[in-house]
Formats: sequence, C-alpha cells, structure tokens
Amino acid sequence: MSTALEWFKSSYSGSEGGACLEVATCPHAVHIRDSKNPEDSGPTLTVSPSAWTAFTTHSAAR
Repeated sequence: MSTALEWFKSSYSGSEGGACLEVATCPHAVHIRDSKNPEDSGPTLTVSPSAWTAFTTHSAAR
C-alpha cells in the first residue's frame, strides 16, 4: 500500500504562484516538484536527506 506524499511550499512563497518549489519528505528521501505542475503524475526530483540539507545550507549562506 502506497501512502500519498504531503507536499508543502516555503512560507516565503507568495500566493500568486509562479516560480515555487514544493517539497515532500519521507524518512529516506526528499521529493521536489514545480508548484506549477502539482499533479501526482508530474515530474519530481528525489534526493537523499543529506543532499537536501547540503543544498539548503549552501543556499541559505548566499
């Protein structure tokens, strides 16, 4: 049985849409998708939690 992912956007994202990412986390993976294409069949990028942490840490330092 598959459990549906719970997607969320950053609290910094505006309500007008546009260039936002949505993220869903699991114990061993972080799933990322374009908020303009939220259908379950749309493309996603899946990375490890350590890769996601490295990306967000690097992005926050900029």
